[in-house]
Amino acid sequence: MNFLLNAVMNPQDYVGFTFFIGSMAMLAATVFFFLEMGNVQGKWKTSILISGLICFIAAVHYFYMRDYWAQNAESPTFFRYVDWILTVPLMCVEFYLILKAFGAKMDLLWKMIAYSVWMLVFGYLGETAFRDQSAIWGAVSTLGYIGIFYEVWFGSAKKLSQGSNDPILQKAFNTLAWFIFAGWAIYPIGYMTIDGGLLSGVLPGESLDIIYNIGDAINKIGFGLVIYSLAVSSSSKVAEA
Repeated sequence: MNFLLNAVMNPQDYVGFTFFIGSMAMLAATVFFFLEMGNVQGKWKTSILISGLICFIAAVHYFYMRDYWAQNAESPTFFRYVDWILTVPLMCVEFYLILKAFGAKMDLLWKMIAYSVWMLVFGYLGETAFRDQSAIWGAVSTLGYIGIFYEVWFGSAKKLSQGSNDPILQKAFNTLAWFIFAGWAIYPIGYMTIDGGLLSGVLPGESLDIIYNIGDAINKIGFGLVIYSLAVSSSSKVAEA
């Protein structure tokens, strides 16, 4: 992939600029989470590790996506979905980990992972092989999102959080749930800007990657910071007991 070494970014390329900012932000977040693993209690180290891995995987892909965009001036859809197919299920794993002490079972973990994979596979098909029918494939993809949304707002994950009697965990869980509701809602906006989408022609084509880049930074880093805050607060509570 020689283009990855030779690509030059146009200073007025705002899509490329957001790719660059995203790659550096994800890398900085990775370093932060990995360094902070030593400042939390043992059971929280895994959660912080996963937050770091999410940002690390995204940072690596963002460097590839940035250079691909600079060289070809087209959306790096393949790289983006490879990133998502790894990081989004890991974000779902975080729900299981923070609720495990309060009775979360493996079926919650696998349901969340299955919903996320469903959402991403059909979303990818709608952006690539069946782009002319993107609205239909987007609707099918949304079923996976609805499954995740239901679990964290009304389903077993929500019930486990409510039954924990831990105000620190409940506050963090509710914040993560809002990321699922509001933060993840950024992505359908970008998806609908592709040809055949409901916002096609309403927003310029380059809006797709700008929206996705902003969404990734908000959700992946923000998600990890909520987990980090929960881990630090819970660790401090144990230390004071």
